[in-house]
Amino acid sequence: MRRKAGVAAGACVALVLTGVAGATAWSYAGDEGRPVGTWHEPPGVARTPVAAEQKAEPAAEPQVADRTEAATVPPPADNKNTEPPAAEGRRHLPESATTANRQRVGELLSVNKLLGYLTGAPKRETFRYPGASYVKLHFSRMAMRPGDYLTVSNPDGTESYRYDAPKTLNTGTIDKWAMSITGDTAILEMHRAGDPLGLSSLLGRMGVDVDQVARGFSRTEQRRQPERQPTAPGRTGREESVCGSDTSADAVCYRSGDPVAYTKSKAIARLLINGTELCTGWRVGPNNRMLTNNHCFTTTSEAYDTEVWFNYQCATCGGYNVFRPTKVWGDKVLATEHVYDYTLFSVANFAAVKKFGYLNLDAARPAKGQQLYVPQHPAGEPTRIAGTLGERAGNCSVENPSYTGYAANSDVSYFCDTEGGSSGSPVLSRATNKVVALHHFGGCPNSGVRGDLLASRLRGRL
Repeated sequence: MRRKAGVAAGACVALVLTGVAGATAWSYAGDEGRPVGTWHEPPGVARTPVAAEQKAEPAAEPQVADRTEAATVPPPADNKNTEPPAAEGRRHLPESATTANRQRVGELLSVNKLLGYLTGAPKRETFRYPGASYVKLHFSRMAMRPGDYLTVSNPDGTESYRYDAPKTLNTGTIDKWAMSITGDTAILEMHRAGDPLGLSSLLGRMGVDVDQVARGFSRTEQRRQPERQPTAPGRTGREESVCGSDTSADAVCYRSGDPVAYTKSKAIARLLINGTELCTGWRVGPNNRMLTNNHCFTTTSEAYDTEVWFNYQCATCGGYNVFRPTKVWGDKVLATEHVYDYTLFSVANFAAVKKFGYLNLDAARPAKGQQLYVPQHPAGEPTRIAGTLGERAGNCSVENPSYTGYAANSDVSYFCDTEGGSSGSPVLSRATNKVVALHHFGGCPNSGVRGDLLASRLRGRL
């Protein structure tokens, strides 16, 4: 039977409820201070608009720094939550072939909010969407005095990002996205310095405009979303890719019974692409290298608009809290190919995610019956692992080591349970704990591009 997102028996559900604090059972609070971010704007790379929809589960522990070093950010003062303004409207952009294959987990909302400098203009705005799994702000103008800065935070200040005024005053339009805030409320606040340059005469032309918000779907909304997981060409299969009864479980359920699988699962990341769409990615090798599918994204501009969430896992098996995710931006696409459906890319602030470890591709060709496990973010959930806890793998084993994907014999097929959002997940051998396939197709059997082929093609790039 098909498992709908967020309702599987024993699955961790990150509820958005007043009083539900972040998990403390296993965290990195000791070596990460309150984080700060900055604009993620590569020279010479045009930013792309956010696509059309996507989801994230709400976490409630502090987030990680962006491209700059962490610094102390004052938590926001108490502020009354407000409902979304009636003028807000939904915006759905046309789908490309790529976006049609990415799991949708949110939507874009049109807003019109201004933080200005004139008397009476607000210095603070609250963006609250009850039940939303994340809130992500888009700025169309940021005319600020030197020394001023913005913070975007959750209500208790445990997740906070700082954005300094541009070095050159610009009163025109911009196109900038802030890092998402996990949960249903984001608080934008302007912190003003003095006026050492005597810019008071320009104050009427200055201010910060928010014109869009990406709002993560609630659990109920996510259950209504169709599964976006492609099937192999020429095969219809089923839309569902949970083959039979669902045997996947929260990654933390493996911590004592299968500690190797649990540790390996730390190397995967939830990819929030263009603010509203989802895939899975993972660290490959010890350097700053990540792998996902070509059908997830293909260009550096898309990588720059991708949030890479590490440590988005349940704190207890079947519990309701999650560890704080460590969020960094995607950086550069280093290699991509359609036939073998891979994209190799790097991330910004690599130092923040090195501690989560990495996986290695298996250079040996997979064999029929080889037992497998698949850490993944199905439908945007905290990390789950398909493949039973150290016992016989059951349906999570190599069914056909010469399966046809986009090319003859390019894939490995298996019946390990996956869903939309699992695209780009590593398929690991229980014997070697190396990656024998890069998951990309559902349809029962599900399939992934052979790891030995990828190892050959990416030799010298890792």
